[in-house]
Amino acid sequence: MLSVLIWLPVIGAGVLALVPNLSAQQVRNGALAIAGSTLLWTIWLFTQFDLGAAGFQFREFLPWVPLLGLNYDLGLDGLALLMVALNSLLTWVALWSSRADMERPRMFYALMLLVSGGVAGAFLAQNLLLFFLLYEIELVPLYLLVAIWGGEKRNYAATKFLLYTALSGALMLAGFLATVLLTEGTDFAYTAALGQTLPLVAQVILLGVLLVAFGIKIPLVPFHTWLPDTYVAASTPVAMILGGVLAKLGTYGLFRFGLGMFPDAWSVLAPYLAVWASISVLYGAITAIAQKDIKRMVAYSSIGHMGYVLLGGAALTELALTGAVSQMVSHGLILAILFHLVGVVEAKVGTRELDVLNGLMNPIRGLPLTSALLVLGGMASAGIPGLVGFVTEFLVFQGSYATYPIPTLICVVGTGLTAVYFVILLNRTCFGKLDNDIAYFPKVTLTERVPAVVLAALILLLGVQPNWLVKWGEPTATDMVASLPQDMPNLQDAPASVLAGIPTLPWRH
Repeated sequence: MLSVLIWLPVIGAGVLALVPNLSAQQVRNGALAIAGSTLLWTIWLFTQFDLGAAGFQFREFLPWVPLLGLNYDLGLDGLALLMVALNSLLTWVALWSSRADMERPRMFYALMLLVSGGVAGAFLAQNLLLFFLLYEIELVPLYLLVAIWGGEKRNYAATKFLLYTALSGALMLAGFLATVLLTEGTDFAYTAALGQTLPLVAQVILLGVLLVAFGIKIPLVPFHTWLPDTYVAASTPVAMILGGVLAKLGTYGLFRFGLGMFPDAWSVLAPYLAVWASISVLYGAITAIAQKDIKRMVAYSSIGHMGYVLLGGAALTELALTGAVSQMVSHGLILAILFHLVGVVEAKVGTRELDVLNGLMNPIRGLPLTSALLVLGGMASAGIPGLVGFVTEFLVFQGSYATYPIPTLICVVGTGLTAVYFVILLNRTCFGKLDNDIAYFPKVTLTERVPAVVLAALILLLGVQPNWLVKWGEPTATDMVASLPQDMPNLQDAPASVLAGIPTLPWRH
């Protein structure tokens, strides 16, 4: 049942790549049909998922390399369900966003489907080595997608992405191997890792390794330097997948393997994670304000909004964790619509520079629908009530304030700064007088409208009916909180060299 989400895109990619005499339009239609079928299968899984059942559902197990502890082991809980749904949806939407006159269409659509299948498998994997393999398998396709179909400086950006992501995978594998070796086990099953009883100091060190590994993938400050170059160089469909889905592999990994496998160590490091989150939020917002390229501005906004997810995880309350899981979906939808609309603006106007763009809301010569949807996307990102961004951020802040008031207030300031840079973007781009020397812009086609309208509808719908989103992540958040130690762990028996690097923070209540 779960294997369909992996193998349907993978087999479909092979068919599109190998069947001869297919036109570019036929390849595109075939890719959309495969992605649409995967999305429909994901929707069907929602109807079969039991919110009241504990643990993972729809388990699939097949021995693969038992000698290495590597098995084909899949499972689904609320967190994974939301992530595979986001992956399926944004893959379909991103394929809709692709240009009809794209070069090498067979290769492009095949690589996009391979990425979709690999990411779905990573979200479903219940074996540490299997997760690592699927986590890394999307690396080469994405490198090629950026390097071949990207824009200016695409080779530099693709290489930078490759190096950073490879380092992330190496650190993660080191953490997984050390966990199993230190417990003298031979099984890389996730359930076996949950039962480990390592000393607290060892847990803190291993969690630190995973924090860096997944912090690169998200990314969080100071591991973010690959993000603006890669997001800006990538074509619109690839940027939507990078920001909307791939970044969630990092936050998913933090919650599933960091918090899930090392709850005691997570409790110890939680205050520092809250500080890390607030720094990322402020840095992302302030840096976004300084940008003149609207695509780079949207890229930097992603850093701040992923900081809200980390804050929710640091708070360790059911409300905050539920908000963090929901924020992952919210961020994916909002970032995807913003990247798509920026791509439409660039295609019609020929520039992304704030100093050049103006008056796009003009109903006769401008891009009125695109501008209206861009306003909606900016409002959602700024957390305006009635849209999905407000709901998820409010849950995080409400759940984290009692534990970490100062980091939470800093993140609230970050939402205000988000409003500032989106007001700058919208005021200069959509409003004002359209230059009389500029001719009529080309009309936005139906194909270009579909992705934005679908995403806008979801942003509005989930903002008005947030429980349709929140309820799926609640059971996972409850399980995470239940796994936490009743009493705050301490490192009294740790060596002085370890304690010296862990100062006491004053603002945890």
